[in-house]
Amino acid sequence: MRRLRVGCVGTGFIAGRHLEALSRFDEVEVAAVADVMPDRAKAAATQYDARAYDDGLSMLEAADLDAVWLCVPPFAHGPLEAAAVDRGLPFFVEKPIALDLQAGIGVADRVARTGLATAVGYHWRHLTVVEKAATLLRETPAQLATGYWLDGTPAVTWWSRRDLSGGQLVEQTTHIFDLLRLLVGEVVSVTAIESTVIREDFAGADVPTASTATLVFTTGAIGTVSSTCLLPGRHRVGVSLMGEGLVVELAERSLSHHRLLVMDSSGQTATCSDQEPIVIGDRDFVDVLLGRREQSKVPYAEALR
Repeated sequence: MRRLRVGCVGTGFIAGRHLEALSRFDEVEVAAVADVMPDRAKAAATQYDARAYDDGLSMLEAADLDAVWLCVPPFAHGPLEAAAVDRGLPFFVEKPIALDLQAGIGVADRVARTGLATAVGYHWRHLTVVEKAATLLRETPAQLATGYWLDGTPAVTWWSRRDLSGGQLVEQTTHIFDLLRLLVGEVVSVTAIESTVIREDFAGADVPTASTATLVFTTGAIGTVSSTCLLPGRHRVGVSLMGEGLVVELAERSLSHHRLLVMDSSGQTATCSDQEPIVIGDRDFVDVLLGRREQSKVPYAEALR
């Protein structure tokens, strides 16, 4: 059977993880890569024996592909998804899916009309420790939830500008909100505050350097999600969920190291995971493309919610 010909727009850090994963699959051929930095696109193309493009839209127009991975900064979303839909090309897109709600709704509406297969990179959902946490919390629902992304500031210049990244809550902490939706339920109300410290080392930066959101869930549970990018590096990323006689904590040390901590009347247990959720997520979508699964674990409409 002919291998799936896939392309990838973006060749940076997260795109590199996806390209590495896709190259491991026997059913997949990385046929094209695109990046606005031509040298980086050529290097990736050489590594994966693909064709290089210096523009994602040009790649989508010219390349003969079965699917595309869109791994671009938040400000670059919209035209790429529209072009993929116009071509009837299934796409995997890294979070966040857009800088503003209306842009995401526009893409979601077009995807819904076409029935196009999609997937979004909320990689925590592919972890067995998250599945185990979900099982525990179905039996003993959370009444209080706390989430946190306490970290440093990424070096890429676009990240520190709100008009390009949306800020830490949109670009990073979106994973935490997604986890809380999965493990606690949908949210019926949100209030939030933020503050911004001007720092000499980050000229032109205007993203909030600290924020806290208070959530009320349909289940009646309440929660908070706090973020900061003021630290020298990653301190804590994860969630803590409390139900009657139960504490469930999930923490991410790195993309391939997660921990589940459970405390109940019998004591405390910790489970560490070295699963590679990006690989599992890419495998999930490839199986959808091959007809082995009906839909991905996180299709575009779910990510929009």
